[in-house]
Amino acid sequence: MKVKNRMNKKFLIHIYNNRIIRYIIFGGLTTLVNLCSYFVFRTFVKMNVNKANIISIIIAILFAYTVNSKFVFESNCNNLKEKFYEFIKFISARISTMLIEVIGVFIFVNLLQFNDFISKILIQFVVLVLNYVFSKLIVFKTENESVKIS
Repeated sequence: MKVKNRMNKKFLIHIYNNRIIRYIIFGGLTTLVNLCSYFVFRTFVKMNVNKANIISIIIAILFAYTVNSKFVFESNCNNLKEKFYEFIKFISARISTMLIEVIGVFIFVNLLQFNDFISKILIQFVVLVLNYVFSKLIVFKTENESVKIS
């Protein structure tokens, strides 16, 4: 039994050491924050689609910065100035994907007449990939890191 537990622990450590796996886990949690807050704003607060979408994205962006800088890309900023610069790069990258998400949901809902919840879920796949690429290549890139996506 101890051997099996050690193998499971090594396997979990190996998975956690893979940045892409960590990004998928924390990206999934970020997506969950985005979708759940959107659901709450649409269902209980009765906000319109665009307002609920923008507010839920902003909440998800703040959550994403926290988990990405700490757990996924393991930011090594030395001072507040570096952290602020990193945060600004992160927000800038996420604003571009936020625009893609807002426009995408608008097109799906208003022009193609899709359900807003399904539209939001579909757009999340594109946003998730773009956010990883931007985070890896722009926001959390270290000077000694080569340009490979892993």
